[in-house]
Amino acid sequence: MGILNEHASGPAPFQVMAKPTGPLCNLDCTYCFYLEKEKLYPGTKNWAMREDVLETYIRQYIESQPQPIVSFAWQGGEPTLLGIPWFENVLALQKEYAQGKRIENAVQTNGVTLDAAWAEFFAANDFLIGISVDGPRELHDFYRVDKGQQPTFDRVMRGIEHLKTANVRFNTLTVVNRNNSYHPIEIYDFLKDIGSGFMQFIPVVERRVSQPSPEGLVLLGPEQNSAQVTDWSVEPTIFGDFLCAIFDVWVRNDVGKRFVQLFDVTLELWLGLQPSLCVFAETCGNALAVEHQGDLYSCDHYVYPQNKLGNILDDPLASLFKTKKQQDFGAAKRDSLPALCRECDVRPSAIHFPPSVASAM
Repeated sequence: MGILNEHASGPAPFQVMAKPTGPLCNLDCTYCFYLEKEKLYPGTKNWAMREDVLETYIRQYIESQPQPIVSFAWQGGEPTLLGIPWFENVLALQKEYAQGKRIENAVQTNGVTLDAAWAEFFAANDFLIGISVDGPRELHDFYRVDKGQQPTFDRVMRGIEHLKTANVRFNTLTVVNRNNSYHPIEIYDFLKDIGSGFMQFIPVVERRVSQPSPEGLVLLGPEQNSAQVTDWSVEPTIFGDFLCAIFDVWVRNDVGKRFVQLFDVTLELWLGLQPSLCVFAETCGNALAVEHQGDLYSCDHYVYPQNKLGNILDDPLASLFKTKKQQDFGAAKRDSLPALCRECDVRPSAIHFPPSVASAM
């Protein structure tokens, strides 16, 4: 749900979010848009990315990146369910196909499975870890529960402590939702207290349809006119108030000490630089998602049958990225922007939300 690397390693033709466990997760977060993607792969018993898919992905992705640093992002689902040996194999394959390039790895995790062994592995191999945490206990546990509907806060905090003990680099990803959006300063102070030096605030805006798609999906894209915004989605004005409240504290006390992704990228726009975060770009299509069995999608927020580009076992990753279908997808963000957004007087420095979010807001 975000770009994990704190410092961009230079322009790349495209980035890929790898989903090595597909939608398989040990949590059952109320607002998660990805859990229902199981329905796209009925009958699947083993969600782990197979060796042939993994090797093909690593080889093709490195080959497709012209810059000397190649960054891999592993997300889910919950990627740590694969275990440390699986990631040791990732490192071996990356070394085999590195072609003299420096390889970086980032893992987005809910933090529940993290223990001393994981922390030592991440530290030894310089992984950057993104931890999903929605604020203090009562805010975090409101939506972020396990499969038994039990709270997860204590387990996440233990995981963070293991990372800190091993000096693992980590940042935080906070989903701003209908509940916690009214507590910006409480959340910001909490994130500082647990040691987050780089914060991502992601608004959850999802729409539910009364009649599921043929695959059984109920959280659908902007083309579904009858969809209703979910009751866990953040309200537009409240999300703005949330960011403004945090900015007022950050700009007075924490500039240069704490980094808030949205503020950094806004500054890039004001300076006339190319935004490093895709949601700020006028067009998109440069951040794709690869599923556990090699299916490549236009974006990890658009894992729908109509946005499937193909499979990397059949066609090269770079070729799929260059298809007209993907280029049209990227342009649609600009061309299908609602009139309300096109006429906005702060549009040049605004977040250019994808159609799925813009239409809902």
